[in-house]
Amino acid sequence: MTLHRGGSRPEKAALIVARGIVQDIDRRGLTAGDRLPAERAMLETYGVGRGTLREALRFLELQNVLSLKPGPGGGPTIEKPDSSALSNAMLLLLQFENAPFANVAETRGGIEPLLARLAASRMSDAAMTDLECSVDRMAVHLDDLGVFLETNKEFHNSVAWATQNSLFGFLVDAMLDIFDGTVVGVDYNERRRHAVLKAHRRILDALKLRDGDASEAAMTDHIDEYSRFMARKFPEALARPITWDIGWRNGQLLG
Repeated sequence: MTLHRGGSRPEKAALIVARGIVQDIDRRGLTAGDRLPAERAMLETYGVGRGTLREALRFLELQNVLSLKPGPGGGPTIEKPDSSALSNAMLLLLQFENAPFANVAETRGGIEPLLARLAASRMSDAAMTDLECSVDRMAVHLDDLGVFLETNKEFHNSVAWATQNSLFGFLVDAMLDIFDGTVVGVDYNERRRHAVLKAHRRILDALKLRDGDASEAAMTDHIDEYSRFMARKFPEALARPITWDIGWRNGQLLG
């Protein structure tokens, strides 16, 4: 077990063990819900002390790779990671750069139109049906802010994952986790909700036609209009520095 990589500082033994555990999960073809060996067996496998092993398992738990259940019948169980670890890492990086929330809006404006173009040709029929159902649900519950926020996030996530590029999917998931306008005082009134619904329907119509140009243009208009709305009505929210604690107070991003 080497603790050095190139000219960088020595890596912690626990991190190296964590990597080994993930490699073994992959090698053995284990999936969510499967259990890892008992602690005694893992200590022998990885040749480390109990403290190092537990630190490695705790690290993987924080990355949502494992859940650790105490007591008889407990132990490490494999989970399927989601975007929360990525959004937490991004929040920390952005806080230490003193980056404003406007950076998130600008990034979305740069990539989501491209994702709509890709989704037009790659989205499965089943995913298209689910997206249409989500838009219909938003329309029916337009007076319910909670449902509105949920279906809005669902719409943008669905378009990203429809590209069949997991990196795009996780990146959009993470960005949507970072900035919920309601956390920084943004009010999504009835007029604004109708505008979002109308924009989603335009994007959906273009996607159903499998028209990449129209899908990209409709998403561009949607994100640009949202950016103008925020700049006009809530400039202080866009200028506010991103902080790590926003992840614990966040819900969904409106767009």
